[in-house]
Amino acid sequence: MRGYDWFDFVRVDNSRHSRRSSSWSRSGDNRDRLSVVRGETETLLDVQGPGCVTHIWITCGSLEPFYLRKLLLKMYWDGEPEPSVLVPLGDFFGVGHATTTNYASLPMAMAAQDGAGLNCYFPMPFSDGARIEVTSENFITETRVYYNIDYEVWDRPQEDLGRFHACWHRENPCDGMVEPPEMDDHTFQHAGVNLSDQGNYLILAAEGAGQYVGCNLNIHNLRRGKGGGNWYGEGDEMIFVDDDNEGQRWPPTMHGTGTEDYFNAAWGPSQRFSSPFFGLTLPGGDDFSGQISWYRWHLADPVRFSRSIRVSIEHGHANRRSDDYASTAYWYQLEPHKPLGILPVEQRLPRADFPE
Repeated sequence: MRGYDWFDFVRVDNSRHSRRSSSWSRSGDNRDRLSVVRGETETLLDVQGPGCVTHIWITCGSLEPFYLRKLLLKMYWDGEPEPSVLVPLGDFFGVGHATTTNYASLPMAMAAQDGAGLNCYFPMPFSDGARIEVTSENFITETRVYYNIDYEVWDRPQEDLGRFHACWHRENPCDGMVEPPEMDDHTFQHAGVNLSDQGNYLILAAEGAGQYVGCNLNIHNLRRGKGGGNWYGEGDEMIFVDDDNEGQRWPPTMHGTGTEDYFNAAWGPSQRFSSPFFGLTLPGGDDFSGQISWYRWHLADPVRFSRSIRVSIEHGHANRRSDDYASTAYWYQLEPHKPLGILPVEQRLPRADFPE
């Protein structure tokens, strides 16, 4: 058997066996859920031996606001002591700000009603076991969690497959310039020069061998426009790979042309859009105000690295803007990986609609 093929649904292979772990009620009633309270960790999947997670469906509910940022999703492969996935639950499924919305992409989707059906189709292989957990950091109330995790157990491992990883990051706010009161919107958006990634918003810094397969980026526009447009973009993405990363050589291996360009859109979009590989799920309000959420999947064009990778993006041209940025990065790599961190729950909560 060569390697896991995402579209390998026509080949008959009796060395792979389909299984499911779910929250179905063991008493036979209709309470097909877990109830998770603050400080508790519930195990959604715990399997030994080789195999692959093929699909995750979760829906959950709580009376407490922002619970999608207060629940942490953790995934461990092959008995590792530290997780390879450590992300707030809602952000993991492609949209930030502790909210959901209907959208469809190839590896991730939020399905009706109002995006409450959270789906992931990223394949997640393992050689010696897998464990998936949810930890609640709600302040008061319980969260009800319903889930189906579909996976395969294999007769033998496939050692050439990378392990799935995801990490979350936030800068609230980004370190932008001090804007003179007399500066007009156009000058603020387009002036300035940047010939490094110093001060960029960091999406991913990983060590090892693997491939970067995408991210979601969530922005809360914190600036008030002056009548000439308050577009939050113009930030170039910069991806440093291996030698370029380790020496921070300039220019980077891959240098982009602007925020919406990296997400395969154009001309400062304000329309909701989703597609298999990229989308704008939360377009913001009037004059690009409020909450914005983008996703970009590098499935047909993975960014491969042999030793290290660094993915960053300017927050506004030349890092002039001071908006609230949060992101989830997704990649595969051979173990071991750098330890992942997560901000405490109080620093993960989204802002109100507009700061006063």
